[in-house]
Amino acid sequence: MSTHAIDDPPALLRALFDAAVARAQPAQVMPQFLPSPPPRGRTLVLGAGKAGGAMAAALDAAWPRDAALSGLVVTRYGHVPAALRDKPGRIEVVEASHPVPDAAGQQAAQRIVELTRGLTADDLVLCLISGGGSALLSLPAEGLTLADKQQINQALLASGAAIDEMNCVRKHLSAVKGGRLAARCAPARVVTLLISDVPGDDPSIIASGPTVPDASTCADALRILERHRIAIPAAARAGLDSGAFETPKPGDAAFRGHEVRLIATPQQSLEAAAALAHERGLAAHILSDEIEGESREVGKVHAALARAVRRRGQPFARPCVILSGGETTVTVRAAAGRTGRGGRATEFLLGCAIALQAERDVWVLAADTDGIDGVEHNAGAIVTPDTLARGAALGLKAADHLDRHDAFSYFERLGDLVVTGPTLTNVNDFRALLIA
Repeated sequence: MSTHAIDDPPALLRALFDAAVARAQPAQVMPQFLPSPPPRGRTLVLGAGKAGGAMAAALDAAWPRDAALSGLVVTRYGHVPAALRDKPGRIEVVEASHPVPDAAGQQAAQRIVELTRGLTADDLVLCLISGGGSALLSLPAEGLTLADKQQINQALLASGAAIDEMNCVRKHLSAVKGGRLAARCAPARVVTLLISDVPGDDPSIIASGPTVPDASTCADALRILERHRIAIPAAARAGLDSGAFETPKPGDAAFRGHEVRLIATPQQSLEAAAALAHERGLAAHILSDEIEGESREVGKVHAALARAVRRRGQPFARPCVILSGGETTVTVRAAAGRTGRGGRATEFLLGCAIALQAERDVWVLAADTDGIDGVEHNAGAIVTPDTLARGAALGLKAADHLDRHDAFSYFERLGDLVVTGPTLTNVNDFRALLIA
């Protein structure tokens, strides 16, 4: 191994993260997945997600200029590519709120539904779906209000529920998710282009699967709500209890002839980071792209692994890079009535730093590939061997910050936040441990 490879560990970790994000950029991956030739009828583009603006721009650029193309995609505020904002293309892109839905997202969802009217068997619907679409494409089921959806969504986010659990509930309280959007497109052909942000890359979970059949049930949604002690309005309970909110199931004729194409996945991004590590002369090991669990606890497990490698050369020889992805969770439990600032990545890192206990020659980066950790402006942060010492010198108590979910403030004081701005894609959590 060349010694220059780890002269600047934080810079190396940031380069690995950037490589992972670059692998998931729609402009790089979209063209090879587009159907050809264009249909006899019209091509309608519908979509939702944090990568929605970049996906729309990539599709517009790759689609024949002499072929008709129109549609509507909703993305998160601030996630429209600058070039598209300056010069709008053939596909309209609007913005709405994430992670809690707002009126703009509801209006966009209603407009998308209206665009499906009058489609024929000669038409093609291209659906651009990425993580974040659950909140951005928010059209409540009959009898529910936007305020109902907002309250339930906020409770789910704070509950520690896994992404598949949250999206099971969301699907059954929606008028468009859980396959309902695709059903509205009949008899047109539907091709869904997906960027995965969920463990296992299950299309029915990504953005709550608006264009694919749903095997979960109203009863499943009720059990999840009960497990996490989430109260719901009477109208929501009635719809779930009666089965009135049931989703279209596998085998439903509405999905006949439809296609789903995964254009970017977490595993592919981890492999891109590993390839760069190899180029820099370092062994790279991918643990999994499907790691879930409480963020701080996952941080402890990663720390234990790093310590074993550093001290015993097991299960990997050093120097090396260890990579992982997935979607961890944060169960918000207020300490002394207060909670702080932070998302999954920084909470993972603070748990990891405490468990590492200043282990020499170990650096860790964790960040969300969409560039936004929770609701803060950072993508994540970096842990160094002297993270705890520098924090103590500033009068910071890492355990106290972790107890009140205030990891963002801890790393902000240290100057160790990773700030990228919106990356315009989303393949979820990225974690890299460098053991020199």
